[in-house]
Amino acid sequence: MDAIADDALVIIPPEGGALALSIPEKKALAFFTREGAIEPVLAAIRKEVDAFKGDAKTDKGRKAIKSMAFKITQSKTYIEGVGKSVAADAKEIPKKVDASRKRLRDTLDAWAEEVRRPVTEWEEAEDARIKRHEALITRIEQACQEPGDCLALHLKAALAVLNETIIGPHCEEFEAEYARAKDAARARFVEAIAKAERREAEAAELARLRKEADERAERDRIAAIEQRAFEKAQAEAKESQDRMIREAESARQREADKAAQREKEAALATERARLDAGRRELELQRAKEDAERRATETEARIKREAEQAKAREESEARAREADIEHRRSVNRQAMAALIQGGLDETYAMLAVSLIAERKIPHIMISY
Repeated sequence: MDAIADDALVIIPPEGGALALSIPEKKALAFFTREGAIEPVLAAIRKEVDAFKGDAKTDKGRKAIKSMAFKITQSKTYIEGVGKSVAADAKEIPKKVDASRKRLRDTLDAWAEEVRRPVTEWEEAEDARIKRHEALITRIEQACQEPGDCLALHLKAALAVLNETIIGPHCEEFEAEYARAKDAARARFVEAIAKAERREAEAAELARLRKEADERAERDRIAAIEQRAFEKAQAEAKESQDRMIREAESARQREADKAAQREKEAALATERARLDAGRRELELQRAKEDAERRATETEARIKREAEQAKAREESEARAREADIEHRRSVNRQAMAALIQGGLDETYAMLAVSLIAERKIPHIMISY
């Protein structure tokens, strides 16, 4: 027993401890109204609080901490209930009773919060850990949601970064969700890459067809020019031959009555005209052969240019493949540097992916 006043004694059962406090009804008024009457009780409860040790890292320890906090709250509820009863029975001293109640309530609430703080901190840390995993899973789930008209090589580079994402023990109990999100993102990347490759192949085929059409049109234009030149040469040769024949006939008509010498000269003139016609016919034949030779050369040149264009396309394709491998290597190096700088591997992968997709302003990877 502790003597609080000559007419007020508070009994704390030793077997139950201060938190099993029982206030005799006849001592209740003095307990709440006499100066210092509640201090021994608070001191006894504080002693039990200080003596209590709980480990918030184990399930058993967390339960013990919660139980201790609950006992303090129960003591507060009990004492406050007694105080309410005293206040109701003694209207003349409500202010003193209410002041004691408030001190008890505030003090015990603070002590309950103090005792429970390790569990509260553990729960807050656990909530933060779960939210961190959920945020990372969401980022993986959102990968390649809207690829738009990205080039296939860019999508392949992003897929390579995703494939390098390691799902393991560091994912803790969310490992299955990480794996599901990664598989779903990989499937979207594969589909997007297939669409991009089809789109790029169709564009390349259209460009090839247009190029072939332009080449055919050019060949047809050159052939038409050569054909017109050949026909013009034939017409000029025929016109010249006809003119010469007409002139020879006219000369023979004029010299018909002349002497044999004139006839001989006319025959010689006719022979010269025939020879000239043969020469012109030979020139026409040569012009035709020249036109055919130029057509053959043009066709060979067009074929040679087509082969060169094909070689350039193959070289460009090899260059694109080399660029994809180069970008993949640069991304791996960037990711390794981020990890070496202290960034978690998953965060490093996501950072490189976001930078490569140009989703982070003012930051880019130099390839």
